[in-house]
Amino acid sequence: MRKISIIGVPMDLGQTRRGVDMGPSAIRYAGVIERLEKLNYELEDIGDIVIGKLEKTDDSNSMLRNLTAVAEANERLASKVSEVVKSGSFPLVLGGDHSIAIGTLAGICKHYKNLGVIWYDAHADLNTEETSPTGNIHGMPLAASMGIGHKDLTGIFGYTEKIKSENIVIIGARSLDEGEKQLIKEKGIKVYTMHEIDRLGMTKVIEETIEYLKERTDGVHLSLDLDGLDPHDAPGVGTPIIGGISYRESHLAMEMLAEAGIITSAEFVEVNPILDERNKTATVAVALMGSLFGEKLL
Repeated sequence: MRKISIIGVPMDLGQTRRGVDMGPSAIRYAGVIERLEKLNYELEDIGDIVIGKLEKTDDSNSMLRNLTAVAEANERLASKVSEVVKSGSFPLVLGGDHSIAIGTLAGICKHYKNLGVIWYDAHADLNTEETSPTGNIHGMPLAASMGIGHKDLTGIFGYTEKIKSENIVIIGARSLDEGEKQLIKEKGIKVYTMHEIDRLGMTKVIEETIEYLKERTDGVHLSLDLDGLDPHDAPGVGTPIIGGISYRESHLAMEMLAEAGIITSAEFVEVNPILDERNKTATVAVALMGSLFGEKLL
């Protein structure tokens, strides 16, 4: 029997809107364990990573909000994720804001030579201290995982470059800062904006993504931010951007990834029940996890 290990990360320090720390609880409440057990997986819920309390003196030498606390939490997460991968189980991380991807990727990449990353998100999360308009670390995890940014973020788990730019595919981008656009062009990162999704269709986008990553990677991590979906379908997120990927398109993407069998780890982030409607966004997240892990109508 295949095994999935669930790790909750109740992190809300990577941004300013309170409530996203309750994301893991909301996803569990929406029935993630029961849903995946029905698909004949052995489920292990490891519980939540401890997130430290914020000190008032935190970050005196940096423009990055809550830098020390975010870095410490990601160190703990990286260690736990690494243990899960080493045990042969599939790590499924529940957020929490997207800054947790720094720790997730740090823990996973220890075990792969060429990990691929699918970044399913309205944002590229490629900011640094110099380019960020907010100082919010949840807008920086992809850059940090490439070894670009503040040393306290790039050096998580004792090494710097976790992922290579040519092993990344961003899907659903529709809100990019100027510094991010420059980095995408400079590094040649593959991006499917909403323009490409509308023009090509999700089927073609995922087919191309699978083909692109299959030939160059030895594993693929899916980092799915619920704000990648349109706010109509996923209202409970901190930074909703209209004109996003539809609920059905997202299911199709997950179903195609399941059929391809390339996903070796995943995280679902930015579920904020305070901003949600009757736990709708967490329920959507669980439904998408069902499709990712092979759930079929017939």
